Amino acid sequence: MGIGTESGAAVSVKDGTRDADGAVVEALLDAVRAGQARQVPKLLEPLEPLDAAARKEALGRLKALRAEVRSWDWKRGQEAARIRRGLYVAGAGCHTGAAAAATWLAGSDMLGWDLKDATPVLAVLADRDPAWLADVAGRLAKRRNVAESAYELVHGLVVRSGCPVPATDGYVLGWTRKVTDKRLLERLRADPQTPVLVAHALSMGETPDRLVWSVGPEAPTHWPTAITTLVAEGVLDRAGVVDLCVSRLLRGGRVRDLRFPLEVLRLLAPTGEELRERVPDWVGMAADAPSPVAGYAQEVLAGLAAAGTLPVGALAEMTGAVLFRTEKKLVRAQLTLVGKVLARERGAAGELLPAVAEAFGHEDTGVQERALKLVGKYLSAVDAEVRGELAEAAGLLGPAHRQAAAEVFGDALGEADLGPYEEILPPVPAPEPVAPPAATVAVLVEELVAKGLMEEPVAFERALDGLVRHAHRDRAAVVEAVREAFPRGTWETPHHFTHYTHGIHVVLASLLGLVKRSVIDVHRTEAPERDSCVHEGLSGILDARLWEAAALVGTDELPFLLATPTLHTGGIDPSVLVERLRAYRDAGAEPAPVDFAQALLRVLRGDPSAERAAGEAAALGTPAGLRLAAWLRDEDALGARVRFFPRGGDRASGKWWLIDRIVVEFGERAVVREEFPAAFHWLGGAVRATPRRCYHWIDHRVQWAPVLPADREVLAACLLPATAHSVDGDQRGTTEPLTALAEAGGPVGRAVHLALAFGLGCVDSDDRLRAVDALLVLASRGELNARSLGAELAWLVAEGSLKPNRLTDAVRTAAATGAYGTVWTVLEAMLPELLGAEKPVRGLGELLAVAADCAERCGARGGLAGLEAVASARGSSQLVVQAKRLLNALRQGADQPLAETA
Repeated sequence: MGIGTESGAAVSVKDGTRDADGAVVEALLDAVRAGQARQVPKLLEPLEPLDAAARKEALGRLKALRAEVRSWDWKRGQEAARIRRGLYVAGAGCHTGAAAAATWLAGSDMLGWDLKDATPVLAVLADRDPAWLADVAGRLAKRRNVAESAYELVHGLVVRSGCPVPATDGYVLGWTRKVTDKRLLERLRADPQTPVLVAHALSMGETPDRLVWSVGPEAPTHWPTAITTLVAEGVLDRAGVVDLCVSRLLRGGRVRDLRFPLEVLRLLAPTGEELRERVPDWVGMAADAPSPVAGYAQEVLAGLAAAGTLPVGALAEMTGAVLFRTEKKLVRAQLTLVGKVLARERGAAGELLPAVAEAFGHEDTGVQERALKLVGKYLSAVDAEVRGELAEAAGLLGPAHRQAAAEVFGDALGEADLGPYEEILPPVPAPEPVAPPAATVAVLVEELVAKGLMEEPVAFERALDGLVRHAHRDRAAVVEAVREAFPRGTWETPHHFTHYTHGIHVVLASLLGLVKRSVIDVHRTEAPERDSCVHEGLSGILDARLWEAAALVGTDELPFLLATPTLHTGGIDPSVLVERLRAYRDAGAEPAPVDFAQALLRVLRGDPSAERAAGEAAALGTPAGLRLAAWLRDEDALGARVRFFPRGGDRASGKWWLIDRIVVEFGERAVVREEFPAAFHWLGGAVRATPRRCYHWIDHRVQWAPVLPADREVLAACLLPATAHSVDGDQRGTTEPLTALAEAGGPVGRAVHLALAFGLGCVDSDDRLRAVDALLVLASRGELNARSLGAELAWLVAEGSLKPNRLTDAVRTAAATGAYGTVWTVLEAMLPELLGAEKPVRGLGELLAVAADCAERCGARGGLAGLEAVASARGSSQLVVQAKRLLNALRQGADQPLAETA
């Protein structure tokens, strides 16, 4: 039969002849190179029945072409994409083993194009055995990304093989993308896969996007409505769907992923019998699930309680769990529910009141008060044993409720311990020494392949130093081990490092000879431009170190790294650095400029041994020793100053951006600009001081702190633009360096306190928690100026840059660790400006509640400007109530032991 080639000529083929097979292979390769994927099935027809030799030859040449295309740079991107389409189809047709065919079809480089039309691939596989097709389908379905992007292909293989529907996350993702349109209900009704795939979708940990689209129940693409319709029609089993929804909600997770099963459950409107059968499940949700799910479970249980079908034991269990939650809405609703039940059944007080007493230790004093009133109202309905138990639990109540508790429990309430207040702070962190580098190449390789190496500064530094040391001793052994440990990937292509460093891989690639020397030389001389941001400067130092290591690894010029930290903070013991320079001198090696500069920034100038080390360094008689000695004796540390532009922003939206107003200025340090490599000149004042946005807060921010472990104030100034974006933007994780900042060396000034202030007001709760940890560490080291921090917080809240509710959450958390005195000192300096504001600050009542709790517990006394005016106002708002409480606490404090405040 004739086969068309790219030129339109015909090739005569005779079955079974080597020449004919060779012509087919050539025609196949021509079609692939031309990107004619749809022609491939026709070109493979002459090889039927399977000719193993011809297919093996074709497959070998296809693999070679694939490797060639991989090495092309981005300029040939469109040509490469066309060829890959042909390769994808041809390779599928030439593989005879199911595993090999699935591996080919799952290739990440091959799936970079749209595979909505899988017809060509299915055509070349049309003759295969159903079991073979099912094997390939199953293998592809298990790979999430492959099953999603190549859904049409996997589905076609499933249909042709008749195998069971593969219920995998990837396959469901592809299916939901395929069927979600205005005909969703019709498509689901007609698709035989629907029962299996809906069941899997309801159980997925990460719900597919299309199932959580923000559309109303009346929209044709609303999945919960479609599913409840199919349940009503009998297409889906009602009991099964309800069980799946309940099970998924019990497992918990992100609110976004629970929204789908929750909405399905609401639309199904379970009957009374269905609800009663699952009481333990609703109790579990009310206790541990995210707020929306817990609220739904609370509604269900409240309905059962109102109907008289909720056992008292279940209500007591639920109450004890809910009252441990921080959401005040849920807690108050639970106390109301218990009050309604007790109004009908006083006899249930023996079981319910001990559960209510769990609220005596709640962080909100209003909740404590409500719980105490509820217990007092029904205390007469319990026996003496329960009464004693409740009186003992009353010891958890705050000082503000002590008198009310005494009126409720009388003599049964024990005497309060009025001994001197003692501040509880975490122990001062002890410096942790960094372990020596890997002793063998095998251990080194284990460290190099570890996941997240660039996100662990100490592990990264040890691995980099170990790589340099072992490559200097036996380069061939390290090269061989790296080749075996790292499969060939995109980082090994010639163009991969043209524009970016890509972490430690650039050093490995250089060791393997995969990076051109000209590329390395260009990057070694790079420096931040005058308009660069501080984050680019921090990341640029790390990049400069890696490019220098890439240039010198495996040579006598770099026997080991001088800049490897000796402490977990990134600092270097001065005496250890002297010994390293002595080893360099004895080996006849000159320190690498960037490595030595980073070592100077890391050496602990404030260490008690610094002066002695300076004398020993000078005695080395080398230029490097003299530089170290001068640096250790230099009293002018690196300096940074923070200024703020006047408020400005997008007037149309009314949004004022804090990040656009921060100006970080570095002092003019001649020694830095004259003696350090170009990558460090920004620290000497080479970068222009203007506010600017940038993207660098996402780039290995945990690696920033070890750059400046001896200059905490400069490091803090560099972190401010990133942390500011977490205050009024949507960035997460920017406070990760704050713990290292708190443990670093150098003075603590305005920049450090501003970094803490921004961290305490971050959007993300985890970011705020890290800021709290840093605050407590500084306090335990005696380095926190709590009043300065309070002053910074005051103007940030007053001008609207920090939201009071986030700050309240952070300081409440700090106080709950036992640092009531420290937190009170911060709030004492902060509150007068807010109390005196012309317009009441929203959320100030909550902040006053924390202040009152701190004042009550630490015995603070005295006055607070503006407090009496707020407390004397009419009304029962949270602001007025808590102002009165704080005022009372400060007046009573005069009769209590003196508080030990920071």
